[in-house]
This record gives sequence, C-alpha cells and structure tokens, in this order.
Amino acid sequence: MRVLGIDPGSRNTGLGVVEATADGLRAIAYKRIRMGSEPLPLRLATIYQGVQSIIAEFNPDAVAVEQVFISNNAKSALILGQARGGAICSAVNAQRPVHEYSALQIKRAVVGSGNAKKEQVQHMIRALLGLTAMPSEDEADALACAICHIHTAQGQQKLAKAL
Repeated sequence: MRVLGIDPGSRNTGLGVVEATADGLRAIAYKRIRMGSEPLPLRLATIYQGVQSIIAEFNPDAVAVEQVFISNNAKSALILGQARGGAICSAVNAQRPVHEYSALQIKRAVVGSGNAKKEQVQHMIRALLGLTAMPSEDEADALACAICHIHTAQGQQKLAKAL
C-alpha cells in the first residue's frame, strides 16, 4: 500500500508518500510546497498542481488529508479549508480515494498521544521511517497523516478477516 499524506496550508503545504511493505514502513518522497504572498487563487493553484505532480510521479493508492482544526479566527479557518479543497480536488481528479483524519488521530497513530508537540511528531517520523535528516514540520505532518491512514487501513483489514 502506498499513501500520499497531505498537511494542507495556505502558505506551506506538506506532502509525504509512505509505502507499507512486509518489511515495514518506508518513506518514498516528501516535500514542502512553499507559497509566497501571491493572491490566494494562485496559491490554491500551486497546491493543486503540486498534489497532481506527486500523484503522477509516485502513483499512491490513496490520499490522506489532515482535517481543519477548530479555529478562533474564522478567516484563517476558511482559507485553510480552501487549501484543503485544492488538495482534495487534485486527488479526486486523479481518481484516488481520499481519507480525512483529525490532528488528534494522526498524532495518536504516530506518537501515541493526541497532545504531542510538533517536535515530537518530527522525531517519531524520523525514527519510524529511518530518515537521516529531520523533516520540516509540514513534511513530518504529511508523512504522519499517511502513516495514520496505513495503520487505520491495516486495522480495518484485520478486523474484516476476523469477522
């Protein structure tokens, strides 16, 4: 199973492809799409094209996207929702199934605690995937999202076999 994880953001979007094999988890690719201060529609196009490009290059079986967190700032939440929309539309147009996970679910899957700090997620991602360098926060979050989906899908497969 190969999964593209996406940590959407209107300024930085993390992308990470993780593959589950009989030997364990392996990072295939990860990157951060950095957007400047151009108008929002251009940033959304950059996200869309970045997701489209990584899907074409690495052919993931599924896409996992972090859900929008509750925000006190409505404008920020709306902009983040639009960034997620650009990423999701790109995945759907590439005919990939899209799965959504909360930050709490993702942190629990990788660190074991939903209250984990960004640095803890980075550290665990580096350890779990045997990375030589520390990924950026956005990259680590994207890889963590992919791992969350892999763990969830594997759990569902085991449950289905048991029934």
